[in-house]
This record gives sequence, structure tokens and C-alpha cells, in this order.
Amino acid sequence: MGPAETEALAIVRQADPDRYLATLYAPAARRGALFSLHAFNAEIAAVRDRVSQPLPGEVRLQWWRDVLAAGDPEAAGGHPVAAALLNTVRTHRLPVAAFQNMLEARIFDLYDDPMPSRTDLEGYCGETASALIQLCALVLDADAAERTAALAGHAGCAQAIAGLLRLLPIHRRRGQCYIPLDMLQAAGITREALVAGEDREGAARAVAAMAALGREHLAAFREGAGALPGSLRPAYLPVALAGAYLGRIESGTVDPLEDVAAISPLYRHWLLLSHAMRGW
Repeated sequence: MGPAETEALAIVRQADPDRYLATLYAPAARRGALFSLHAFNAEIAAVRDRVSQPLPGEVRLQWWRDVLAAGDPEAAGGHPVAAALLNTVRTHRLPVAAFQNMLEARIFDLYDDPMPSRTDLEGYCGETASALIQLCALVLDADAAERTAALAGHAGCAQAIAGLLRLLPIHRRRGQCYIPLDMLQAAGITREALVAGEDREGAARAVAAMAALGREHLAAFREGAGALPGSLRPAYLPVALAGAYLGRIESGTVDPLEDVAAISPLYRHWLLLSHAMRGW
């Protein structure tokens, strides 16, 4: 790996340990490209944490749009992740539109607007986590990736929903809530009450409904995952952890409003290794 890809690796190792570990199971020749994709994802996912107002965040996302549209490493201005990403896009002929859609979806993160519906949530997950899986799959095995794109949709939704539930305590402190309004209404709680932590029983019902949606997508992924070739497994490996995270949240051993659900490092390594070796 070159200096830019090495910098991308360091960013992913710090910001996204699950995807970092999963990428280590990829062929060595493909790891640099995968790290550039995951580092890009980590960078744009963290924009909300680095700005105090939405407008500077939108400016930052627009900078990424301009860099991708230019397609020229000179436009990256020495930014190592941008340079590595542009090289990956060029080398593997990745669709720039997928990155632009990802950036558009991330605008939602900058504001405290409610997620209107389950359909909107699934669209958000599709443009972010699912798109990232498919881009990684294209790097690993472009022909196989084209045949298994539908699996990326369900896998990304399962992974993203588990991640959003894990981040619920952080989102609440910001005044955010990614649980859709229609799901909250069915659970008998308002968005404001969940963010404030005022109705614990209603919040528990909403979290359970969100987890059930994650389980639904995970089951749909597993149903078709037998057709997933071994060459694509590293792209999908982070999904192997989604069920474990959802299980922790559903178990009642953590308070999803206050605590970030975690699994032991040993269990995480075992899940990744077992799925890397035998698939789903």
C-alpha cells in the first residue's frame, strides 16, 4: 500500500474497528482500495461530530462532491483519503454516482429532522451502508458483485439499523432520532419523548420494533447468502456482527437509551473468522 492508503488504514482502524478487522480477510492486493472506501465512509459519517452548525457540514460534504466530480488527485489538495479514494475509483472503475448519493444521504446526519417512515430509513441505509458493501464487492470481484447486488441491500440495512440502535445514546444527546415516525407512532411514543427519555416503556417498544426491522433484513440476507461467492465475503463480513449487536440490545442487559451495546473482542474475532472461512 502507498502512503495515502496507509493513512486510510490508520483512520479505519481508529474510527471503524469492525470494518478494519473485516478488511484484513481480503486479499492483500485489494486491502488498500477497501481501506480507502471505508476511510471515506468514516470521514463523511463523522462530519456532524466535527462541526457546530449544519452549514459548515454541508460545505464539507460539497467539498467531497467537487473532488469526486473532478476525478483529479490534484483536486484533493493533499488530502490522503481523497487521494486514495480517487485512485480506487479510477483503478476499479467505480460508479461516482454511488458516492454522490452517499454524500446526499449524509446531509440528514447534519440536522435534527425526524426520519419520516420505514421506507425513508431503508432508503438512507441503502444509500450509505448498502452502497458501501456493494462498492467493496466491486473492488473484490466486479462480475460476482453485479450478480449479488440485491444481497447488499438487505445486508446494509441490517448492519446500519444495528449501528443506529447502538448509537442511540449519542444521537439522543444531540437531539437526533433515526427511529422512523411511523414506527414511533405504532409504539405509542413521540420522537420528543424518546429523545428526552421520558417514556421508558414506549422507548423499549420502539427499540424492539427497530431491532425487529433489522432482524427482518438480516433474515432476508441470510436466505440468499448461500449464493455469495467466497471472493465477496470480506465485503459482507461486518454484517456477521449485526446479529450479535441486535442480540445484545434485545437481551435487556444494556439500556439502549444510555449504553452503546458492545460484544467482547474475542467473540467479534470468532464471528468474523468463522464467517470468513465458511460463509453464511
